[in-house]
Amino acid sequence: MTLYVKNMVCDRCIMIVNERLQNLGFSVKQITLGKVEVAPDPNQEQLKDIAFEFQALGFELIEKEKNQLVEQIKNEVINLVHYSDLGEINQSLMHLVADKLNKDYNYLSRLFSESEGLTIEKYIIQQKVEKVKELLEYGELNLNEISFKMGYSSSAHLSAQFKSLTGLSPSKYKASAVKNRKPLDKLN
Repeated sequence: MTLYVKNMVCDRCIMIVNERLQNLGFSVKQITLGKVEVAPDPNQEQLKDIAFEFQALGFELIEKEKNQLVEQIKNEVINLVHYSDLGEINQSLMHLVADKLNKDYNYLSRLFSESEGLTIEKYIIQQKVEKVKELLEYGELNLNEISFKMGYSSSAHLSAQFKSLTGLSPSKYKASAVKNRKPLDKLN
């Protein structure tokens, strides 16, 4: 059985979900962000136990198919933005997500907007700005290198998007004492 799990945003989430399911007596066949294939199939009582365990960890089982698809969109965006070099991708991220999910982009866009109250494009921009904050804090790359890595056409384009979301330029953000990064599962 495949379980869809909300708020899985990183490798540690995968590790925790895997460990908790094994502790509950399930074999994890495959696990990715937001999606776990387990055996044997849990019955209704076991699903309630899993939901309870996950809730205590900040995760949530997703039952409705449309909600599962929205979570898959989010997880694909997180994978692309946080774990890929966007400078090497020669395709629009929105359409890449649609291709990965094997769904019509317009359908996904409409579904996501109805569910989340913002477009996939704006969600991607939010994720990119959070990744830029992380890269600025590390201090290993300059703004031009960050802009290329994040798939921006220029550092000016990155700076404009960054400032429109944060109210600060990247250099002012880097120099400020207060860093205001948001957890990936809290963006939207």
